[in-house]
Amino acid sequence: MATADVKIPHDWNVNDSEAVISNDPQKIYKEYDYMRQNCPVVHCDRHNGSWMLTKYEDVKNVCSDGQTFVSSVCAIIPGDPRGIRRPPLKFDGKEHTPYRTALDRTLRPAWLKCLEPLLEAHAERELGLLLKRGHGNTCSEFGAKFPALVEKEWLNLDDRDSKLLAESVNPFVQSWRTGDWGAVKRASDSFYKIARRVVAAREVTPMKPEEDLASSLLLECDHDGQPLDNSPLEEFVRLYTPYKGFARTAVCPVTLSGTVVPEKEPTTFDAPNQFNMDRENINTQLGFGRGRHRCAGMALARMMLKVVLQVFLKNRIDFEIDGEPEFARVPEICMIGCPMKFRVREEP
Repeated sequence: MATADVKIPHDWNVNDSEAVISNDPQKIYKEYDYMRQNCPVVHCDRHNGSWMLTKYEDVKNVCSDGQTFVSSVCAIIPGDPRGIRRPPLKFDGKEHTPYRTALDRTLRPAWLKCLEPLLEAHAERELGLLLKRGHGNTCSEFGAKFPALVEKEWLNLDDRDSKLLAESVNPFVQSWRTGDWGAVKRASDSFYKIARRVVAAREVTPMKPEEDLASSLLLECDHDGQPLDNSPLEEFVRLYTPYKGFARTAVCPVTLSGTVVPEKEPTTFDAPNQFNMDRENINTQLGFGRGRHRCAGMALARMMLKVVLQVFLKNRIDFEIDGEPEFARVPEICMIGCPMKFRVREEP
């Protein structure tokens, strides 16, 4: 993000920055604490230069101001070197509107309620595989596959495309993290194959637009009245949001915070690095963003999380870590690998 005349005393470009190289979340939290208190707007030379915001109010204000801070230049850091603009994430204003309208139409509570039992069945089956084995990696196995099964139901994919999606999602995310752009392209190409097949099928046999994204997209027109291009047209969330790197680009010079935050300046969340379900202001978390580009699928994401927790609790599972967890690096802070042992408790 661009800003004007902000002098940053903290050099975040050094290779030994804990937030960049550490696999220990406590060390990462410690560095975040330092930045929030001493230099809430941090400049980094990596990935062609960017500014990272660490204070709640700054993040909220930037996300809410879609006129000054746009997504069309760069929406994720690091950006795709191919320069692809995928709607709606990298679209603003009137270009963004029809895609968002089509998305929102398929994410209404009544339709998501119909999907819930299907998602629960997927969660039961995938968790059952780990329980039968007695161990497994909840991130790279369950966590990587379950979201793809959710997408299968939401997008009404057939078995072939569902399998291709499940095989492509994890390689896509992991290769993006490591900068393996050849692998990113291969996985991305799979997504486009799925999208082309789905859109072609819906052009011949449309489904209810409230229940199918491709059919919903085919109803929309761009700001010139032309059909859209046939492209793939609470506390857990607050603390463990995987993508903290969504970006905005300022269209004019803006000063955000100062270089030093007063010691007694109030914070939005007390003890922000601790998991606390009793926070009175938990609904103000920004894990799904804010403003025009807030997460369209936040209701679906909440339902996914609820389903998984319910399945774990219903199956009376005891578990323990069985190896070294692996964490993503800044700007992400999520766990990407967690080997675990499982045991189902006997009924009393």
